[in-house]
Formats: sequence, structure tokens, C-alpha cells
Amino acid sequence: MSRNRLRSLLLIAAACATLILAACGSRVEGTYSDPSGSFVLELRSGGKASFTFAGQTAACTYTVNGNQLSLTCGGDAGTEVLTIHDDGSLTGPPGTFMPALRKTK
Repeated sequence: MSRNRLRSLLLIAAACATLILAACGSRVEGTYSDPSGSFVLELRSGGKASFTFAGQTAACTYTVNGNQLSLTCGGDAGTEVLTIHDDGSLTGPPGTFMPALRKTK
């Protein structure tokens, strides 16, 4: 196989992987909340998000890898890893105070 052909195939594979990852990310876009509405997480395109708790909203970013959503808010706060369940709900790590969040919009 020629070097140019191999390079073209690698570029096509990279483009396909990017499209697949973009499609996976879009499945989580939307607004999530707990039943009481105390916790609200809005996931937007481009990895941008906002998280509201007790009336305070923080600007966040997120990435999706498989069934894991990594959410980073406020820079210094660190990253929380949420689990994406088959029913579309999100849950935080075991032992956290955040209840299950379900898509509302």
C-alpha cells in the first residue's frame, strides 16, 4: 500500500471517529434535574454545560466517554464523573449527595 493511500485511509478513519464521538455526545445534550428541581444540569453542544444547585449556577464543561460523563465546573472544583444509564438518567459517584438526574427537556 502506498504511503499516500495509507495516509488517506488514516484521515478517513479519524474523520469517522470524530463523527461517531460527536453523535455520542449529542445523545446526552439537554436539561436534567432531580424530582424536586434542586439540582439542574444543562448539557449543551460543544461540551459546554451549566450546573445549578440551590439557586447558584456554575459554568461547566463536559466530555463523554462511553457511559461516563466527566463534568468540570468552576475550574478549581475538580471533575465529577457521572454515569449515563440505559434509561438516560445520570448518577454521580457512589456516596455523593447528588440524586439521580433525569432529562426534562
